[in-house]
Amino acid sequence: MGKSRILLIGATGKLGYNLAKASLEFSHPTFALVRDSAFSDPLKSHKLESLSNAGATLLKGSLQDEASLVEAIKQVDVVICAVSSKQVLDQKLLISAIKQAGSIKRFIPSEFGLDPDKVQISDMDYNFYSQKAEIRRLVEAEGIPYTYISCNYFMSFLLPSLVQPDLETPPRDNVTIFGNGNTKGVFVKESDVAAFTISSVDDPRTLNKVLYLRPPGNVHSMDELVAIWETKIGKKLKKIYVSEEELLRKIKEIPYPDNMKMIFIYSTFIKGDQTYFDIESSGGVDGTKLYPQLKYTTISEFLDTQL
Repeated sequence: MGKSRILLIGATGKLGYNLAKASLEFSHPTFALVRDSAFSDPLKSHKLESLSNAGATLLKGSLQDEASLVEAIKQVDVVICAVSSKQVLDQKLLISAIKQAGSIKRFIPSEFGLDPDKVQISDMDYNFYSQKAEIRRLVEAEGIPYTYISCNYFMSFLLPSLVQPDLETPPRDNVTIFGNGNTKGVFVKESDVAAFTISSVDDPRTLNKVLYLRPPGNVHSMDELVAIWETKIGKKLKKIYVSEEELLRKIKEIPYPDNMKMIFIYSTFIKGDQTYFDIESSGGVDGTKLYPQLKYTTISEFLDTQL
């Protein structure tokens, strides 16, 4: 069996670029669907040149152009979409094109966060998760083979500030802890998410499954995060606990979209949306158990870079 040919959509984004690089590193014939406008953007153009030099094939097209989608899809075995959350529903035409092409062995839609079927905040997230769930239902209704990637948080989100929504770097004196401090969240570096994702594309164990990432060393409560940081800086921080009621009040007071960070914090560190369920009994598969050979950055290692 040769390696599947992979088409990346969103290859100039942060995660998409990591996925494309991982695809090449794992020796998959790699294609990237690229809009004309990307070549006139200096940052995107540089990424595309780098991918092309590494062996990727760049194909012109967009999520708004069905003909270009079908043409690109017919050249590959696997489609991975990594567009931003604002573009999630733009995948509808892509799903139609995959169905039309009839040749795709696996589709990985743009999720790469919490499992939209498991979150307990769908009444307050401004359709952030319901749109992802809508795409899942469409994929399943069309009978398209899939893998959903639930990596929870990227390390570049919230962790650089130690989950302090108003800060850019970890605190040195006072730290706010949301809830009781015991509920655990999960953080995974984008390049590691990419490696786990690409490892799954030809794996029969991940077919029509959710691949969850909860790497040991990357699953911590707020109290544990603070303790790790205190050890690194050799200093105790003053802890200020914010109750569930108080956090809900702040979420209501702050206008959308500025309140989304608080909503995500509520979901993770109060409701426990990333860790309240068991992976195997929920029908999913555990990425770190399937691919023990993959090395990844731990939270402690990441926080060393914040010193």
